[in-house]
Amino acid sequence: MDLTMTEVDAAREMLRDVVRPTPLEDSRWLGGKVGGPVHLKCENLQRAGSFKIRGAYVRIAKLSDDERRYGVVAASAGNHAQGVALAASMLGTPATVFMPEGAAIVKERATQAYGADVRFAGATVDEALLAARAFAAETGAVLIHPFDHADVVAGQATVGTEILEQCPDVRTIIVGTGGGGLLAGVSLAVHHLRPDVRVVGVQAEGAAAYPVSLEAGAPVSLERMSTMADGIAVGRPGDVPFSVIQQYVDSVVTVSEEALSRALVSLLERAKQVVEPAGAAAVGAILEDPGAFEPPVVAILSGGNIDPLLMMRVVRHGMAAAGRYLTFRVRVADAPGALAQLLSELASVDANVLDVVHERTAASLPVDQVEVALQLETRGPEHRARVLARLRQSNYPLSIPED
Repeated sequence: MDLTMTEVDAAREMLRDVVRPTPLEDSRWLGGKVGGPVHLKCENLQRAGSFKIRGAYVRIAKLSDDERRYGVVAASAGNHAQGVALAASMLGTPATVFMPEGAAIVKERATQAYGADVRFAGATVDEALLAARAFAAETGAVLIHPFDHADVVAGQATVGTEILEQCPDVRTIIVGTGGGGLLAGVSLAVHHLRPDVRVVGVQAEGAAAYPVSLEAGAPVSLERMSTMADGIAVGRPGDVPFSVIQQYVDSVVTVSEEALSRALVSLLERAKQVVEPAGAAAVGAILEDPGAFEPPVVAILSGGNIDPLLMMRVVRHGMAAAGRYLTFRVRVADAPGALAQLLSELASVDANVLDVVHERTAASLPVDQVEVALQLETRGPEHRARVLARLRQSNYPLSIPED
């Protein structure tokens, strides 16, 4: 692929009155972990909620009038869908978008609100992409690939040029990665403008095609994927971004589901930023291994389009991963006041009871005892340990699932 800064500069000029130069926010709480400045590049605040509008607009804008006459088609779990729908509406082009079954309702509705015809196909983005290709072949619509095209990569590269202008002393840029369009674009721009800056890609452990592909020297398809981060759940790297990433990216790391959920919760609490799990991947990498990144660090928050129901589940998961929940079972006497005494002990150490299940019919229980299952909210691992210590000092026999 012959993609240079000439194409990136042209893309930036094309996007000048289309996209917002998103803010770069200081993050003192992450800086304390890394040991130096950390900044958040807030692409979650971009039009349509992610960086995707950049590449989608450049790709569609460069089509001929004859190509646009047949419309455009795309496949996406939601962010690229919204970017294509918005770009197509701005350029007066009909758009059809294929989404995998089970795509977030908020993303589906937003895509429709931008004027696209939304259809569902398959269980993954890769399967939806097959349906989009078939539609293109049948109708003459132009496929706007979410990452595997030079114009798309050039559009995404404008995120990198903005970062270098906003943070001239940056040493490390961390990029959440699925198919690779954003990572390829950022690394291309950084390599040409600041080759001394380290660029690191981040993938979810359950959908990490790039590490195995880079080791093999060519794109490799995953047999299966499992992650809450649907925005970066891509089973095979794109040929175009892979060729760039292979040359210019310093490393690609993976993060656990726990790190993704902790990052999402932390961004809500500490940075007041709403992001989806995929959008929090860069911060998840910092939380898992803060010593791996030389400051000043810029972490890209790549998207903020999260289904409220998913947010509720991820917040619970993130709080559990951060030691903010405690679940256990304990046996107490089947006598008046026994449960009240247990709850009084918990109140004395400021533990908030979320749920209580009182069981007295299990065959294994002595006739004079009941078993109580409790879920508590704590302030973190230290408070959790203090609650358990208090109960053990009071001679309560505890059964803790993780033990």
